[in-house]
Amino acid sequence: MIPALQASQSAHRIVAGDSLVAITVRRGGPLARMGHDHVVATRQLEGFVDLDQGRTELRFRLDQLTVDEAALRKEAGLDTQPSLDAIDGTRRNMFSKVLQAQAHPWVLVRAAFEAGTKDRLRAEITLHGVTREYKVPLHLREEGATVLASGTFTVRQTDFGITPFAVFGGALAVKDELELRFAISARR
Repeated sequence: MIPALQASQSAHRIVAGDSLVAITVRRGGPLARMGHDHVVATRQLEGFVDLDQGRTELRFRLDQLTVDEAALRKEAGLDTQPSLDAIDGTRRNMFSKVLQAQAHPWVLVRAAFEAGTKDRLRAEITLHGVTREYKVPLHLREEGATVLASGTFTVRQTDFGITPFAVFGGALAVKDELELRFAISARR
């Protein structure tokens, strides 16, 4: 169960639809050329950015992730588009076999500025029932009543007790490392 988000009165609320978390999933193994790299993403973020307290909390549901939106694939430098059948197969494998989204439907992120800085976060990410801490580079801008935060970092699936998807005895597999990109828009 993911706990409720606790924001102060001065916090900026994350604007779903204007915010994005995109995860690039790369293929690996000796038969990697037979597979596809993928981008999974969500714009359905809930949460807040509290600059006065120097912290943020956000969450999203795994079952709301999209798979391989053409524009996001292009932004990630992927120059091909998998077939609809390949996308459907990826979605089925990802949600039921790998992420076990029915048992662990939410991803929760709680982060705070590292002491003395506004360009690096200490982020606790809870995924698959496991919480891990990361140091995340941050680009932060204020535009009137809007806060814009963006950055990129890498996590490993195994950090969260997730076994990366593989077939043919690992000859075709998903790499353990995932590239995360976020662009958060929050308003008062």
